[in-house]
Amino acid sequence: MTSLKANFDELRERVKHGRELDHASFEPIYYLIFSPDEILDVKRQSPAWQARLHQDGWDVHVFSIADHLWALLQEDPFWAMCVSQDKAEPLNWDRTNKALADIVTRGGGLLRRLEEELSEIETKPNALLLVTDLEALHPFLRIGAIESQLQGQFSVPTIFLYPGIRTGKTRLKFLGFYPEDGNYRSEHVGG
Repeated sequence: MTSLKANFDELRERVKHGRELDHASFEPIYYLIFSPDEILDVKRQSPAWQARLHQDGWDVHVFSIADHLWALLQEDPFWAMCVSQDKAEPLNWDRTNKALADIVTRGGGLLRRLEEELSEIETKPNALLLVTDLEALHPFLRIGAIESQLQGQFSVPTIFLYPGIRTGKTRLKFLGFYPEDGNYRSEHVGG
């Protein structure tokens, strides 16, 4: 098994050289795939990785899935009601998860935020988007669903830090327990 450092270094080289047209896509989308039990190691190393990318000449913009999900929840007009219902029945996980998923996906919430971020940085020289905290999507949705809806909008190199398992060239298992998904158009390193 290769190390996170070696995988990150390989990813940096691939981003530097860009993508060529292939069967999946030509958009500059990259996934650094790591075992779910390495989530804390990735969080610890992320600041150093950002610095390395900056040293490589990239203007790194970070998009934290967790931060954006939390903002979407807090901004929703039904958030207070969700909190009070959860307090009334704290063990009703199905209802809680469904309510939270509805808030997160209503109006393309997270999708729209990522789309806006990509649009905002597309004209900046040497911009690179680093998408972190993908584990926060569980149990609401998976990043592959968002990536596919944004097809054609990735004009800057975009790196997703993906906790999961690679099961083929383009097939991934989010968090290691979701069913395999082969709908990724990205280049994968690690896993």
